[in-house]
Parts: sequence; C-alpha cells; structure tokens
Amino acid sequence: MKSRNQSFFISALLLFSIVAMVFYGFQEQAFGTQEIPINQLAAEVEADLVGKIEVDGDDIYVTYRDITNRAATKSAKDSNSSLIEELVLLGVSPEKLRDPNLKIEVILPGFWANAVTLLINFLPFILMGVLFWVFIRQAQGTNNAAMQFGKSRAKMLTGEHPTVTFDDVAGVDEAKEELQEVVEFLKEPQKFIALGARIPKGVLLVGSPGTGKTLMAKAVSGEAGVPFFSISGSEFVEMFVGVGASRVRDLFDEAKKHSPCIVFVDEIDAVGRHRGAGLGGSHDEREQTLNQLLVEMDGFDTDTNVIVIAATNRPDILDPALLRPGRFDRRVMLDKPDKSGREAILKVHTRGKPIDPKVDLGEIARSTPGFVGADLENLVNEAAILAARRNKKIITRDEFEESIERVIAGPERKSKLMNPREKKIVAYHEVGHAIVTSVLPEANPVQKVSIISRGMAGGFTLSLPVEDQYLESKKMLYSDLATMLGGRAAEEIMFSDITSGASNDLERVTKQARRMVTRLGMSEKLGPMVYGQKEELVFLGREISEQRDYSELVAQTIDEEVHKLVDEAYTTAKDILVQYKDKLVEIAEKLLEVETLSKEEFEALFPPMNEKNQGIPYFNTI
Repeated sequence: MKSRNQSFFISALLLFSIVAMVFYGFQEQAFGTQEIPINQLAAEVEADLVGKIEVDGDDIYVTYRDITNRAATKSAKDSNSSLIEELVLLGVSPEKLRDPNLKIEVILPGFWANAVTLLINFLPFILMGVLFWVFIRQAQGTNNAAMQFGKSRAKMLTGEHPTVTFDDVAGVDEAKEELQEVVEFLKEPQKFIALGARIPKGVLLVGSPGTGKTLMAKAVSGEAGVPFFSISGSEFVEMFVGVGASRVRDLFDEAKKHSPCIVFVDEIDAVGRHRGAGLGGSHDEREQTLNQLLVEMDGFDTDTNVIVIAATNRPDILDPALLRPGRFDRRVMLDKPDKSGREAILKVHTRGKPIDPKVDLGEIARSTPGFVGADLENLVNEAAILAARRNKKIITRDEFEESIERVIAGPERKSKLMNPREKKIVAYHEVGHAIVTSVLPEANPVQKVSIISRGMAGGFTLSLPVEDQYLESKKMLYSDLATMLGGRAAEEIMFSDITSGASNDLERVTKQARRMVTRLGMSEKLGPMVYGQKEELVFLGREISEQRDYSELVAQTIDEEVHKLVDEAYTTAKDILVQYKDKLVEIAEKLLEVETLSKEEFEALFPPMNEKNQGIPYFNTI
C-alpha cells in the first residue's frame, strides 16, 4: 500500500511539472499575444494611442484606448532602468506621461507568482532530482526485497479473540485430552516447573487427510489464548541455498519474542524427510533446512514457553532425529472417527443451520463409514446447497441422502442419455451386484441401486457396512470379489455376451486378489508370507515399483493363486445369479421402470437371505 502511494505521488509530481512547463512555454500563443519593441511603444504613447501600461518586472503589458481589432500587446524594458526613464530617453514628453488618460501600474509579485516562477525556472533541476530519487528508491526496494527473502512467511494470529476452540473439534476426544496438557502448560507454566516437569517441546499430529490436524492446532491456540504462528513446510524450501535455514531462524526468533506461543508447521514431511536419501551425498537445501530446524528445537530454553506443533500424514518418512525426545516427543493420532465421532462432527457442522427435526444425525453417521471430518463438512454443505436449489427453508433427510451419494459417487448426470439396450444391460449389471452382495452374509448390505449416471459410471450400487470395522477377514474380502464380479456375471447369464462396463470392477478385483495373496498371506499354497518390497521416490514418497524378492517359480505360483481366487469368486457370483434368475429379471425390470431403488424397495422385492455378520470370525465352540 505504501509503495502504491509513493508511485502515485511521483506520477502526480511529474505530470504537474510537465503541464506547468507546457503552460509557461505556450501561454503567449494560446492567448494570441503580440510583442512589440520598446521604441514602438514610445511612439504609440506619444501619439496618444495607449490607455494603460502594466509593468510586471521587466515585462510590459499594453492596453490601447481603441481596443477594436487590437490584439493583446506585450513589450519588455531594460532591467537596469525604469519604464519612465526609457520612455523619456526614447522621446516621450513628460506631459504625455502625466496625462490622466494614461494609466501606468506596477504589479508587485505575490507569493504564488514567485513560487510558480521559481518552480518553472528550476523545473529541469527538479525533474532531474525526482528521477534520481526514483532510481535510488527502486534500488533500495530491490535491496530490501533481497534482504526480506530470508524472512519467515509465517502468519501470526493473536490469541485475544480465538476463532476456534475445543468445542469446534469433535470426534477426537483422546487427542483433545492429550493436547489439554499443552494448553495447561501455556496457561500455567509455573505449575509444571515447580514439580520439575518438562513439557513436550514438540507435538506431532498424525492422521489421514481431512481428519482435522490443522483445526486441532488452531483449537489449542484458541484455548490457551496465545499467539499462533502458522506456516507450511514447503514454504521453507527454496531454490537458493540457505534461504530455508534463514527462514527457520527468523521464525523461531519471532516466536521467542511473542512467548508463550505456538508454532504450527503444516505438512512437515515436505522439509523433515529422512536425511541421506538423496543423490550426490544428499546435502541439499532441504537437508540444511531440516538441520536448522533440529538445532532451533534443541536450542529452546526451559523458560521460553514455545511449543512446536507439526502435522503430517506420512510419519513413516520423517527423519528419526525429529522424533526423538526433546524435539517431537509426543505423537498424537487423529484417526478416522467412529460412528459416535461422526455424529458429534455432524452436530458441530449443523450448528446454526435449519435442520428438519425428522433428520436423525445418528442414522447419517451410520451411513457414512470411513468419512473423515472434511468429508462430513462437505456433506453438510452439499445438503444445504441442494436445499437452497430446491427452494426449501430447511434441510431435510432427502438432501442428506443425496449429498452422501454425491460425495461417494459424484453428481447425477441425468443429461446422459443411453439407448434402451444399453440401459437394459446397465440395469441387469447393477442388479447383479445387488443380489450377490445381498445373498453373501459377509458382504455389505444394499443401500441403493440406480441406473442414473453418476460421475463416470453408467449406474451404481451403493452398499455400506452395518457398523464400523477395522479388520478385514478372508471371507469378507472374498465376498467383495464376488460382489464386484456380479455385474459381469449377470451380463453373461442374461445376454450370453459381455461388455466393457465391468472394466473398473475387473481392475479392482485383480488388485484386491493380488493384495490378498502377496500382502495379507491369504493363500493356502503360499502361506503367511509377504512377497515383494515396495520402493518409493526419494523426495516425493510415491510408490514407483515393487522389488521382487522371490523366484520365477514363486511368481508363477502367485499368478496361479490370484487367478484361482478370481475364478472362484466369479463362479460363486454366477451360481448365485443362476439360482435367483427370476428375481434378477424381476428387479431389473422394476429398476428400468423407476431408475432408482432404495434399500426398503429392494428388500421388498428381494428379502435378505440371512443376517449380515460383516465377515468378522466367530469363536468355534465345542
């Protein structure tokens, strides 16, 4: 803002100077002024033609008695003599000069006239000075920018008016209890110091994307009422050597000045990756930045009262020196919330919104397994947008159900028109998925079946688990294989042909079957072993290949076991659909008629065969 004002001032000054110069240089031509010599003026005075003479310094302005067809006239006198003396020397009689019809006035210069005259006279020097000053300021600005290059870009929030507290964070009660100690230390540090306790200097928040790591850090700052410095790990790393380390030093210097305070480093894995893994000795700019961060965290005094909170979703690639006691001593996990946690998060995000009293947030929480806080916030927002689009005053259950489907499968594409034959194939394909998952006790129950396009899919079958589950049994994974192949099996049974509609299903089936064999030890022939070692990009942390630590014979066996799993699952799906072929036809024809079947409508046509056990093994009793 300051630089903008300076630029405006310089531009206005230059414009004024140019206008004044132009006005001064051409004012005579603009008013049509005629200049005559002083001897001609003397002759006209002697001839009684002049009525008034105005003397302004050395300039003489003449007004004639007969002003008809007379232009404004100007003359000039010698600066060493007066006008009267020159006129007398040029032959004008004193009687003519004393004639009452001839008025001679001397104009005394005023303040503004003198100022304008001085400005015009010194205008070239002023312009040169202004231009020189502009060049000097630009050079200083460049130098200042270079000096500011190594300054920290952290944003500081004061703790006087907190916008986020623990009341705004839900679903992570254990994490809040862990961080409550940090809040108490920042509020009452003497209570801990008196007992000889050492508060953790650093707290590492670990969790999947969207679980609320950044929100939790802000809540800690809001509860403690202290300044909050926020910066991303990527803002430390620059192309130029030493800049990142300089920014780390500046950040911690500022933090010490505002102690007690919190320094929050988001995505710390961008700068805290394991050292020594790069090319050419790996002593690059990123590692220098990390070294400086380690030094600064070790350099805290006991009375500094500065706590570093960092967030990452890749704790496995962090340098061990960061995680040792004295640096990030405490690790707080923010896992995906369970049903009660999701319900609490929904209550936070629906606070202040007009919700239909019939909406059961607990039911919505049961329908959203695997959703994190960011997903639930997006769900509530999508429901509000849908209600506004439908000109409703409150958000009803229909909007919430629609928003769940939008988050999972994408928005409806009603404009995508399919010919009747393709529509029929899609209907049998989706009903094939639904019947297989409904028959198998270890598979998830059906929530909705639709042939309305969503995202890239021509239709979808939504099946969600009854309750949260953290273990995957072999039977459950096998049931998923059969369910995913149910659409392909229905096409083959009903049309004696197959289409490309199952391409995504086949990709997921192959990946899951290989994972069961090579990573989960669910092959009887190969046994409980892991085959292959994953390799990752050094700096990006991205899997690029899998190193084979097994022979060609084992590789052949892996392929055979994967093929066996897929074949058995496909056979299971076909057997189920052949057994319930009449229901397959009935439900598909109904789906073609209404385009969407809810859970209740589907179960009215095809009642559940047995109770779902979600694939969790039971104890064998004797």
